[in-house]
Amino acid sequence: MQANVKVNNNAPRPKKHAKNKHINWTLTSVLMVIAIFAILGPIYITIVIALKDPSQMTNILSLPKKLHWENFANAWSMTNFPRMFFNTLFITVVNIIFTIFTNSMAAYVITRYRLKNKFFNMMYYYFISAMFIPFNVIMLPLVKEVSAFHMDNIIGITFLYIVFGLPQNIFLYSGFVKGIPTALEEAAIMDGAKPYQVFFKVIFPLMKPMHATVAILSFMWTWNDFLMPLVLLSDPHQQTLQLAQYVFQGQFATQYNLAFASYVLVLLPVLLMYVFFQKYIIAGVTSGSVK
Repeated sequence: MQANVKVNNNAPRPKKHAKNKHINWTLTSVLMVIAIFAILGPIYITIVIALKDPSQMTNILSLPKKLHWENFANAWSMTNFPRMFFNTLFITVVNIIFTIFTNSMAAYVITRYRLKNKFFNMMYYYFISAMFIPFNVIMLPLVKEVSAFHMDNIIGITFLYIVFGLPQNIFLYSGFVKGIPTALEEAAIMDGAKPYQVFFKVIFPLMKPMHATVAILSFMWTWNDFLMPLVLLSDPHQQTLQLAQYVFQGQFATQYNLAFASYVLVLLPVLLMYVFFQKYIIAGVTSGSVK
């Protein structure tokens, strides 16, 4: 027996774009325009000034009448760019490698044992609380300690970058480790794996999205940092690219065109890093925060 089912063609149909009816497009458009000017505006000004000569500086927003590419060559030679680039790259790469290994191990142990042991729970809040201490507060005592232990060089400052990254990285890694089932570790232990084998063969490979996030954030922080190298690096031959910008500032005048050309050279690695790997930042932070 076949039932007669009547289709009511006059019944209201769901609107295709009903989910967008609560979006305020006017406000969204205004915020997008402000964001575009806030982000792209400084980059435009930096590139335009870098391609001008001092006689065209009356209007910093106007396009250059003639492109002065020699500004980049002069900035390259005046800052001793290859040497400063090597110093900055060494500090950044060593910091990223040791940060990933040491910070992930510390976060894994603290996260797994903080609910079983009060000591690890206290360590977790101890590291997290350090996120709220500004560097300016500890700057002068740190300078004294670094000088006393002869760590005012690129090796010492690399070690400090690894240590100062612990609070943020433990927070990120802990959120990620909570989402890894403990059954994986129990199965590895049942198969005879040692604790360090459980971490390096089971847990560490699963942390790849968070490793990428920590690596990118550490790269951007270390590469762009100006204050810590300024107060800790005393040898001019061990300075970073950020400190090299001082060469353009004289007692009576500043060579803005060469300085901005140098800014572009320093900025390029950061922009390339962010453009190619920004999706890993979003993926890593999201996987660590949404549980």
